[in-house]
Amino acid sequence: MKRLLLAALVPALLVAHAGMAAQPKAKPAAKAAASAAVDPALQAALASTTRDPKNVLRDQYRHPAQTLSFFGVKPNQTVVEITPGGGWYTEILAPYLKDSGQYVAAMYDPAIPNQPQYRYRQSKAMGERFANTQVYGKPEVRNFDPKAPNFGPAGSADVVLTFRNAHNWVDDGTADAYFKAFFDVLKPGGTLGLVDHRAKPGTDLEKMKTSGYLTEALVIELAQKAGFKLDAKSEINANPKDTADHPNGVWTLPPTNQHDAKDDAKYKAIGESDRMTLRFVKP
Repeated sequence: MKRLLLAALVPALLVAHAGMAAQPKAKPAAKAAASAAVDPALQAALASTTRDPKNVLRDQYRHPAQTLSFFGVKPNQTVVEITPGGGWYTEILAPYLKDSGQYVAAMYDPAIPNQPQYRYRQSKAMGERFANTQVYGKPEVRNFDPKAPNFGPAGSADVVLTFRNAHNWVDDGTADAYFKAFFDVLKPGGTLGLVDHRAKPGTDLEKMKTSGYLTEALVIELAQKAGFKLDAKSEINANPKDTADHPNGVWTLPPTNQHDAKDDAKYKAIGESDRMTLRFVKP
């Protein structure tokens, strides 16, 4: 009886196996980051005495060597940094690119009236910084209108980098325009490297707007809508101590420190925010 049952079952099993083999394989998820070797020239830029010592202290939270290596930044590339603010990454990137590449600082156009005052201050400070050609070479400033961003000639950049900016565009309702402008300025095969404060999965949009934290899912959706493909994720800038639910949002934490003085030790122990680090490519 057992032999008869087996004889009947074998053909059925073979048919089932063939059906399974014929099914399309699931597409693999974006690969996790492999540790990339750090270019000695990048290490030299990081070790330079021209960097502000206060900025160097934040390397423990921002991991510039690993982050830029993960994004694949090379010294012969054209790299556009979006709203570099006080120039934290400018101090690293402009010297690194000055001999063989091109650093581009995309700044809010100071000719546009009635903007927040910090934008005018940052623009002036960047111009003063770049006057030191011995350190920075000949970087370029590209001024843009935040309501209609454009970051240069189409297909002219190898890499676009943005650090802790995307939450502002989501809050302003301009995120789609920014990601489209990134896509336009990049060459085919070019890289968009993005770091931002990471919200817990499922966080609603209004909470993201008020807290400064975004979900990875939202950022990936915005990038893919513009035409990008997610290439890889990294936990380089992760901070498991950050619960992302502070009374003044991400600005509660260092370096902004919008909290009562009595809570200094508490937030110092947490450190800077938990951050997603995402690498996208333009097909």
